[in-house]
Amino acid sequence: MTLFWRTLRFGVRNVRLSRQTSSCFNLSSWAFNSTKSSTTNASVSIGKYLPVNQLCRSFSTHIERQPHSEHFFLRQLFDRESCTYTYLLADAFTKDAVVIDPVIQLVDRDLEIVKELGLNIRYALSTHMHSDHTTTVQKLKKYLPSCKTAISAASGATADILVRHGDIIKFGRLNLEVRATPGHTNCCVTYVCHEEGVAFTGDTLLIRGCGRTDFDQGDPETLYMSIFNQIFSLPNTHRLYPGHDYRGRTVTTVYEEKRYNPRLTKSREEFIQIMKTLNLAHATDNQMEHSLPDSFK
Repeated sequence: MTLFWRTLRFGVRNVRLSRQTSSCFNLSSWAFNSTKSSTTNASVSIGKYLPVNQLCRSFSTHIERQPHSEHFFLRQLFDRESCTYTYLLADAFTKDAVVIDPVIQLVDRDLEIVKELGLNIRYALSTHMHSDHTTTVQKLKKYLPSCKTAISAASGATADILVRHGDIIKFGRLNLEVRATPGHTNCCVTYVCHEEGVAFTGDTLLIRGCGRTDFDQGDPETLYMSIFNQIFSLPNTHRLYPGHDYRGRTVTTVYEEKRYNPRLTKSREEFIQIMKTLNLAHATDNQMEHSLPDSFK
């Protein structure tokens, strides 16, 4: 009985403390509401920039979600010479994979990673046809006989698969949608994995920039429309992985480029004028200067 009464008194004391705490919270809430009502309905703000009632919404817009599922594998690889990114994507369970924009000089590196991870490369995909994105098909097929090459049908190249706008590339349980995004070249495409919220934009859209339009087949108006209709139409949180970057950046989002890309925050007319007056230096070794459709033969 002694233990019973001790337990009972302890419970009563906790109830009293709980009531006192509740009263304190009610008092604080009353004080806050009283103060709020006397401020002529002015919104409370953090500093001078961000209203409290927009804080969560703003954070969710600026800080992208982590969209990747447990079966999605993504590896970003870099070529120092051309500042080109190569991407390995795979279903982590089935090990079926694709490689996007492999670089000739670094195929051995890619093959080593593929072997170490036990990946089955189903497709070698190209976002467009310039020499810095040329795939050594013979070398890949020598070591990966089941690998099929793919490039846009608009390239005029010969490949195992000629993709067109709206095509779906399947590997394991994952899918890549092909979106035609010409403007840098006629054959530029963007590969979109909707399930994982990622897109691989090649040279069409770069981080705070875009592909140049002063090479063969380049057209600034076409590029502008491709970006806005095919890439900026994706959800704001989609991550965008470019074909190049020259300042050490690796990934961006649809929202960031809509808001912060200095060329694409302009009107179409302003964008066209910017692209026509860039006066960029041309490559001296013919790299990136000419299309090489025969490289897929």
